[in-house]
Amino acid sequence: MLEKLRNIGIIAHVDAGKTTTTERILYYSGTKHKVGDVDDGNTTTDFDPLERQKGITINSAAVSIDWGDIAINIIDTPGHVDFTAEVERSLRVLDGGVCVFCAVGGVEVQSETVWFQANKYGVPRIAYINKLDRLGSDFYGCVEQMKQKLQTVPAIVTIPCGEHSEFKGLIDLIRMKFVDKDMSDATNRKYTLTEIPDSHKDQAAVYRDMLLDVASSADDVLTEAILEGKEVTEDQLIHAIRKGTLEGKFNPVHCGTSKMFHGVRELLDMVVDFLPSPLDRPPVDAIVPRSKEKTIRKPDPSEPFSGLAFKTVAESQGDLVYVRVYSGEIRQGETYLNTTHGKTERIGRLYRMMGNDRQALESAGPGMIVAVVGLKNTYTGNTLCSTDAPVALESINFPKPVVSSSLIAAKSIDAGKLGDALGRMVRDDPTIKFHTDDETKDQIISGMGELHLEISVEKLKRALNLPQGDPALSLSKPRVAYRQTLARAVDHETRYIKQTGGSGKYAVIWVRYTPLNQEGLDEWKAKMAEDGEPPDPNNVYFESKIVGGSVPKEYIGPVEAGIREIAKKGAKYGFPVVDCECILHDGKIHPVDSSADAFRLAGMESFREVQMIAGIKLLEPIMTVVAVGPEQYQGAITGDINRRRGMIEELSSDKGRGTIRAKVPLANLFGYTNDLRGATSGTASFSMEFSHYQEVKEELADIPKPAVKK
Repeated sequence: MLEKLRNIGIIAHVDAGKTTTTERILYYSGTKHKVGDVDDGNTTTDFDPLERQKGITINSAAVSIDWGDIAINIIDTPGHVDFTAEVERSLRVLDGGVCVFCAVGGVEVQSETVWFQANKYGVPRIAYINKLDRLGSDFYGCVEQMKQKLQTVPAIVTIPCGEHSEFKGLIDLIRMKFVDKDMSDATNRKYTLTEIPDSHKDQAAVYRDMLLDVASSADDVLTEAILEGKEVTEDQLIHAIRKGTLEGKFNPVHCGTSKMFHGVRELLDMVVDFLPSPLDRPPVDAIVPRSKEKTIRKPDPSEPFSGLAFKTVAESQGDLVYVRVYSGEIRQGETYLNTTHGKTERIGRLYRMMGNDRQALESAGPGMIVAVVGLKNTYTGNTLCSTDAPVALESINFPKPVVSSSLIAAKSIDAGKLGDALGRMVRDDPTIKFHTDDETKDQIISGMGELHLEISVEKLKRALNLPQGDPALSLSKPRVAYRQTLARAVDHETRYIKQTGGSGKYAVIWVRYTPLNQEGLDEWKAKMAEDGEPPDPNNVYFESKIVGGSVPKEYIGPVEAGIREIAKKGAKYGFPVVDCECILHDGKIHPVDSSADAFRLAGMESFREVQMIAGIKLLEPIMTVVAVGPEQYQGAITGDINRRRGMIEELSSDKGRGTIRAKVPLANLFGYTNDLRGATSGTASFSMEFSHYQEVKEELADIPKPAVKK
């Protein structure tokens, strides 16, 4: 029954305690008899050897549990910004989320990123403030940060009874009871609800009134009961909190310390009480491929089947494709249509996943998240559906890679096997890109950060049966993914006229090129959306304003193709050209020598020439950097950021720890982890995420300078 199903994700900043929380959930649900620990390297969701070696989550992992009569599918996602694609693809298919915050670190930078990612997909979520037993924990300070940084309205449903060394347990504000954990119980399963300690009764009463005030904003019945002075029942309050959570009016805030087994059982109850079933979510939007008509698919077993592949994992026995079922049923042995590629696929095996283990299924209905074996042409973002009712679901948009390195392979490595392994990696991870540079012949691999590339190379070694650390496959110093744009507007005539005996080539075009500012980009994006077209990834926009047929229609497309070909790799530097408007407004043809190929070559020549005439502005990726460390090192950290051409945006300190937020060019951040640790005796840490592209002087850019012609 769909109302008894929950699909949730555990999302947060790195080291907030997501994987530990997931382990405790598995333990309490009865799925595991022995609880795993990140420090011991025996957790269910971090089953990859690289994850256990580094002590972080790299891949999102799905597990399924039963909590009472409720089935819960849980996806434990990475917290490191380098693996943000794993969070993005998970949020696309989830119905609800639990966002874990560290009570010491508060709302950290990646917490903000995943929170707003969840906003983008309209995912209702519970905030869980973890690690209340840690020195420096501050539950109420974390709640204030949530208000300021996340622009959310907190509905506090539990508060701590003491913090750090004085932490004794939780106070449940819905039931107005103290959750008393039996500390002598080795199984950590014995809890009772007792009277709130006298030391915290007044505080609990204040926060209970605050909870009633927030919850009543979503429910008129509760408001009426409060105004009339009636006793608010437990069921009334839970109903109001659920309603407000699903409508996005506020977020329940819970607290605990997962490592010490406090708060996890209550968190599971809240997942059931406050987060949506598939029936509570709106029907999924879809498009009929041939007619392009919009339609919807409801979470109903009687509807035609539709599902979205959101993750692909290459395995020796065949690819494992994770699919979220949105409507109808998917059955083992049946054939379905992949509308993305227009090919049919037969389902070999269906599984319900438990980390690295799996349970075989005969079929799966709406709302279920399953893994499929046997698909030949289905990858991340593809739609599977009934062959007699084809639809295409909205795909998943991933951030672009910002760091590139040369992949150096020894001659002993089989080039064919390496190519196959790279192909599978690029297919499985949409934020990894790979190409061979036409001029240098370097094999360039691009990703979201140094750690991302490092992990990717280790995965390649594993695919090639090379031991970890084998120098036969390595990376050069990362290269930055620069961009370039025109320095000024130019209206340019190009005459592409070639006579080589026999039929020649003749094309004359006038193209007006204009670099686009943000206002211009917004106008173009709005225009594309109005026409039902996606915006260009590099914001190069072409339009024909030919009047009177000076350039026939059949030649306009080739002009655009020629311009776009050069835009992929600029004339001065080999970086893509971005943020440019190209208006074809005049031209000439020859009755014999004009052809589509001539006009394509003219487009290429035109854009090549105009870059030399207008000049280019080089653009570099700028990262938002948040460094956190003891206050005594704040001066050293800010000084180092300034030396890296960084701009300090915010300085703050709390309880002896300073936080520095800055914008820093990516080119100046390579090796920053080691430098920061060295400058602060290993006490500081930082995180970074892509912010925007910004103009940089060519002499400051970390690029080979063009050869000077004599």
